[in-house]
Amino acid sequence: MHRPARRRPEFDQASTYEYPTHLREAIADMPAAPGVYIFHGQEGDLPLYIGKSINLRSRLLSHLRTADEARMLRQTRRISHIRTAGEIGALLLEARLIKEMHPLFNQKLRSNRQLCALRTTGGQPEVVYAKDIHFATESGLYGLFSSQRAAQEGLRQLADQHRLCYGALGLEKLAPGKACFRAMLHQCAGVCRGDETPGEHRQRLFTALEDLQIATWPYPGAIGLVERFTPGRGDAASPPHPHDFQIHVVRHWCYLGSATDHQNAGALDSVAAGFDADGYKILCKPVLSGCAEVILLS
Repeated sequence: MHRPARRRPEFDQASTYEYPTHLREAIADMPAAPGVYIFHGQEGDLPLYIGKSINLRSRLLSHLRTADEARMLRQTRRISHIRTAGEIGALLLEARLIKEMHPLFNQKLRSNRQLCALRTTGGQPEVVYAKDIHFATESGLYGLFSSQRAAQEGLRQLADQHRLCYGALGLEKLAPGKACFRAMLHQCAGVCRGDETPGEHRQRLFTALEDLQIATWPYPGAIGLVERFTPGRGDAASPPHPHDFQIHVVRHWCYLGSATDHQNAGALDSVAAGFDADGYKILCKPVLSGCAEVILLS
């Protein structure tokens, strides 16, 4: 007779876990508006988790209904939040706080000192680093990678997709006068054995890299990206909040902070701005598409 497998004790605990009363009270006071929220553990410890949402109350309720997060909820002593005017502000603030506060349960948006990209020199790609080159102003850079190994793996994937030669790309050494092994398998178009010219191979490489090109900063200085909070239909009316209107100050794809008026926004431009990969990913589309309201600050 088949006997059903016993369920693991930790699974049963998670599925029956009920969050403490003090967390229910924290959710009851949470606004249905954009912002960043922080799960705090014991006083003085690192935060447990930092997240963002365009509707804080709804997002936090979903956390509390998720059995897989019972472990974090058991450790949570309080939940705080910071309002923003919209989704862009929430994304930027979340990324900054995670880097500054190192929450225990976040697995992304960590500071990365080895940020690198690909650049072609003489038709051959090389790995370059953000610590040596200003990615926001240097043209001809492709991809954002967390390490040299990740950059080489990204190049290898491009080679596989476009039948580029590992040898011509510097990914492997070829014996003099011999074609690469992938050419014999028809996985390389054969520049290594004369089936195509080096110029044709370079052109196919540039075509393959196009989608990975890093956009240079399109302004002479800092900008303010304007965001306004607009309640959705059916949302209960709430009193005005200071962060219903924000100007997010950005220079070289780096988020410098947010202000509620033009004068304070201009003052934020005094902060040194380097290249930030998370800021670039968040800001590239709204800035370059023209869909965001932008004001020049310098």
